[in-house]
Amino acid sequence: MGDLSVHYSSKTHEWATPQDLFDMLDEVWGFQLDVCATHENAKCKEYFTIDDDGLSQDWGDKVCWMNPPYGRGIKHWIKKAHDSAESGATVVCLLPSRTDTSYWHDYVMKGDITFLRGRLKFGNSKNSAPFPSAIVVFQPPRETLMRRIKEALRS
Repeated sequence: MGDLSVHYSSKTHEWATPQDLFDMLDEVWGFQLDVCATHENAKCKEYFTIDDDGLSQDWGDKVCWMNPPYGRGIKHWIKKAHDSAESGATVVCLLPSRTDTSYWHDYVMKGDITFLRGRLKFGNSKNSAPFPSAIVVFQPPRETLMRRIKEALRS
């Protein structure tokens, strides 16, 4: 995988998902699509890279994993996750716990939030992240889920 040290510095806004955390969440959710990936770090068979521009893609009704870039653009990813859930996707996000931001109040608080105890070690880092993290889940509205159940029962 090469030198990953850049993934734990201020030179990048990418923080590689801890594999054990992803595996635990994948066991519960069964992810189908990694919406913010590189060819090297994709967590699902189906994924979007920066060249695919996941923000402009339709996430459909898939169960999505999202560990977005943590820079200024994170607010766009969180809005996309929220809006995609409103349209039928389930989006499980690994986010820095930045409760003082407008995007946190505008979108994150509409999801199901689990604050992680302690600080994560991203990727193969020996050091913990300089910020706390949270798992945030955005799910489709109840009516959308009920419609899917009814459709499945008719099949």
